[in-house]
Amino acid sequence: MDHTLPAWQRLCALDDILPETGVCALLGTRQIAVFRLADDRLFALDNHDPFSGANVLSRGIVGDLGGEPVVASPIYKQHFALRSGACLEQADIRLQTYEVQARDGAVWLLA
Repeated sequence: MDHTLPAWQRLCALDDILPETGVCALLGTRQIAVFRLADDRLFALDNHDPFSGANVLSRGIVGDLGGEPVVASPIYKQHFALRSGACLEQADIRLQTYEVQARDGAVWLLA
């Protein structure tokens, strides 16, 4: 049984992620989409699009729907809330989210 506690891991320099875009980080075998908004807020959620089965969400379009920061899947265009991982078009679908923060010019993820 693995008793390893979550730990902060450095992913990249903050400047490696352009504002209003995402990147994919590989942690072990898990792909995580990390997004940087124009105001430098960071969000992280699974990169796997449950509708297409492809690992593509980091390439989605970042936007705002009614004050909620979202990413639109580049395949079928479903919107996922960056804060909660919830699919706005299908309430029973939710992606895992991760704690992420900028610290000393770097992006750190709790995994």
